[in-house]
Amino acid sequence: MSRIGRVVLSNLEKVLYPELALTKKEIIEYYIRIAPKMLPFLSGRPVILNRFPDGIDHQGFFEKNAPRETPDWVTLSAHRSGHTGKVVRYIVCDRLDTLIWLANLAAIELNITLSPANEPEMPDFALFDIDPEPPFGIQEAVRVTAELRDVLEGLGIRGYVKTSGKKGLHVVVPLKEGYNFNEVRNFVHATGILLSREHEWIVSEFPRSRDPGTVFVDYLQNTSWKTMACPYSLRPVPAASVSCPISWDEVSASLKPEDFNIATVISRTIDPWNGIFDDRQDIPVK
Repeated sequence: MSRIGRVVLSNLEKVLYPELALTKKEIIEYYIRIAPKMLPFLSGRPVILNRFPDGIDHQGFFEKNAPRETPDWVTLSAHRSGHTGKVVRYIVCDRLDTLIWLANLAAIELNITLSPANEPEMPDFALFDIDPEPPFGIQEAVRVTAELRDVLEGLGIRGYVKTSGKKGLHVVVPLKEGYNFNEVRNFVHATGILLSREHEWIVSEFPRSRDPGTVFVDYLQNTSWKTMACPYSLRPVPAASVSCPISWDEVSASLKPEDFNIATVISRTIDPWNGIFDDRQDIPVK
């Protein structure tokens, strides 16, 4: 075993991405290096872990409740579930030591809520999840995302785009205080309906979200305690791709999500989401 800060590390040579022969040590090193960009998005928010202790070629599991072995220096945020009535102790990753500890748990993917821990019913992000269904893929997602940008700009709204790390794209709008999830979800849904009127292969309703050859403008994550992949989080896919903030200039026909991966994201010098927390915006609500 070895130690970094307050974290005792274990099984560092365990291979977590078999196709790339990436070890837990390399995953931890990635999260240490990306921490200055990633921690602002994790801090103050409940995080839901997607853990793969045996590697991504084995079944992983989501974990909401802090495990029993959670150190006492890890920040927790307790909330009573409206569905089960049980108290869930969410982890809040607000420091580097916590991020290292999570990586050591083989929490490859970190997902964050769209609202802060202290105001769980008051979203400060709106999320458009642009999700293509095969045989459609990233090129169709790019087209829909570009059209979404035009709609938002017509409303005077600035969106921030990132790769999902899988097959689609995410567009995020930072929100001013005062909105509830119902208002935000309705806004995202209404925008998707508007886009679907332009092309029949763009769908805005969940029952059609798995229709082949469509792109779903998913609004459903805009709900309390639902999540999105944290910016700069790894995803459990063979390419070790990252949910990476990108510039609007990169939303083009040449975009390949797999190009944004554990090896390349670290060396990116641009920070397309710089200033996002100072760009809180209004959205139209009824």
